[in-house]
Parts: sequence; structure tokens; C-alpha cells
Amino acid sequence: MMPQLHFYVSDEIAERVRRRAESNHMSVSKYLAAIVKNEAGVGWPEGYFETVVGGWKGEPLTRPSQGDLEKRNPF
Repeated sequence: MMPQLHFYVSDEIAERVRRRAESNHMSVSKYLAAIVKNEAGVGWPEGYFETVVGGWKGEPLTRPSQGDLEKRNPF
């Protein structure tokens, strides 16, 4: 059995949540649970590395030469 959370929002916010859940093909409950999991969960959000780290679509990134270390006087 999973705990239930109850909270109150304005009619305007409730309607926005309903529309976003619908556009994501989710129930409101499942949509809100995903938001809470991402915001309060432990670790990286599901699919983070696939969409963010592995999500680069441009030319391969290259690091230019860093040059030589400067010579400094010892203390």
C-alpha cells in the first residue's frame, strides 16, 4: 500500500495540471507522482543520462589544446 498525499490548489492550477497530464497521456495522479518523484526523489531522474548527457545532436565536441603550464617562481 502506498501513502497518499493531499493538498489544495486553485481552480486555475488544477486545470493546468489536468491539461498537462492529458497531453502526456497520463492520469492526473500519475502525472503528479512523476513530478514529486523528480523533485523530491533520490538520485537522477529516470532517463536523465539518455536525454541530457547522451542527447547531444550536433558535431562531436572537441577540446582544444590547453597549451603549456606557465612557469612560476617558487615561494
